[in-house]
Amino acid sequence: MTLWTEIREQPDALRRLINGNQGSMGQIAAGIADAHPSWVLIAARGTSDNAARYAQYVLGARNRLSVGLAAPSLFSVYKQPPRLADALVVGISQSGESPDLVAVLEEANAQGRPTLAITNHADSPMARVAHSAIELHAGTEHAVAATKTYTAQLAAIALLSGALRGDIDDLEGLGADVERVLGEWDRIAEAATLFAEVGHAAVLGRGFNHSTAFEWALKLQEMTYVLAQPYSTADFLHGPLALVTRDFPILAVAPTGATHRAVHGLLERLQSEFGSRLAVISDNGATLGLADAAVRVPAVPEWLSPITAVVAAQVFCYCLARARGIDPDSPRSIEKVTRTT
Repeated sequence: MTLWTEIREQPDALRRLINGNQGSMGQIAAGIADAHPSWVLIAARGTSDNAARYAQYVLGARNRLSVGLAAPSLFSVYKQPPRLADALVVGISQSGESPDLVAVLEEANAQGRPTLAITNHADSPMARVAHSAIELHAGTEHAVAATKTYTAQLAAIALLSGALRGDIDDLEGLGADVERVLGEWDRIAEAATLFAEVGHAAVLGRGFNHSTAFEWALKLQEMTYVLAQPYSTADFLHGPLALVTRDFPILAVAPTGATHRAVHGLLERLQSEFGSRLAVISDNGATLGLADAAVRVPAVPEWLSPITAVVAAQVFCYCLARARGIDPDSPRSIEKVTRTT
């Protein structure tokens, strides 16, 4: 029951992250501002890569910073690191141990660029290499599938964005919002059961929730063994739409916000024109009304909605694994800490 416990621990983990970093965030933000970065490069793998996708939108929309995702093999395998002039270089890793990610920060240091680690382990190699670190304070995560460390990574990025703007007040209610999602556990379980026989699916999201589509797809693959492919709803129209036939499974994240109208329109088309099977995470009643499996989440500012939406996706995947007779605490072939070189 480790994973079950860690999913349910997330409200408290988020509160620890926010309370544990409020005192240091101003100093971190001031150090970054003094370096005058014009863009951000993020090194991450796996689940943390999806947190980096969230950062692309948050730091772009709220802080006007261009954000790129590093290719760590350029640093660790090919030994041909790109020039990092004017960059802030960030490493995101639950364990902080992967050598290829550490290599990115080491090279940034060598090029005289500011480095920041976002990790659950303040004594990890990544945290020791970085000029500054945001500790997740999520507590030890025993389950192979990352849940509380992922939501803490998202909240850490949101904290960083707020600190750079001089405003972190929007985060105070996150713990309560996630508690409301967890209060829908039984309804989410009913929704997941409707997809128990699915072997493949497309997972859709856009904007801030592009990251949620990727993380939901990853959790489907590692916890339920469903072959799930994530897409931006915009990219889905550029070719992958040809995959869709009647009853093709579509999972979508569609909270209220700037992208909602476009996502809702695509889901409406998938339902009416193709007869797709839809599972939808949203706070919007009309959008949930399109779904075979509807998962309601509380209405929050769109830029914070990936934190509540992904908790609903985690519960969905946990319950789907159980419905498929899979133990989500023991996914085959993978381990908790992966060290790539």
